[in-house]
Amino acid sequence: IPAVEKGVKEAMDRGILAGFTMTDIEISLYDGSYHDVDSSEAAFKIAGSMAFQSGAKKADPVLLEPIMKVEVIVPEKFLGDVTGDLSSKRARIERMGERVNLRVIDSMVPLAEMFGYATKLRSMTEGRGTFTMEFDHYEEVPRNIAEQIAAGTNK
Repeated sequence: IPAVEKGVKEAMDRGILAGFTMTDIEISLYDGSYHDVDSSEAAFKIAGSMAFQSGAKKADPVLLEPIMKVEVIVPEKFLGDVTGDLSSKRARIERMGERVNLRVIDSMVPLAEMFGYATKLRSMTEGRGTFTMEFDHYEEVPRNIAEQIAAGTNK
């Protein structure tokens, strides 16, 4: 039923956790009825939206965040400061290696923690550190941060 589907899609776009779009959801319509007087397109759209919201709340949804694969290359003398800074950004350091008098740090870092990182890295390394990052996967946002986001108090 197109009107029900439209209501569901609109509700998914609005989400139920801090207004974030919901993804990876499967929905099945099992039953319904039609009445000549009360069954308008708008009524079916509203019914779809309300049913989705009710079901989504019962499903105990979680917030997901993008996790980036980050490679940082720095001179040896800055290694401690840079790894400490990455750790403060909820990074998981996967591997550390060497590359022609430089240290290479491979880590997984939430995208939310990487804003402004280029400037900070330049400052910490006297302009000699570089980094690359690419999307890797999504992970559940830690509960304390999810609560801050839902309350609108996250940085």
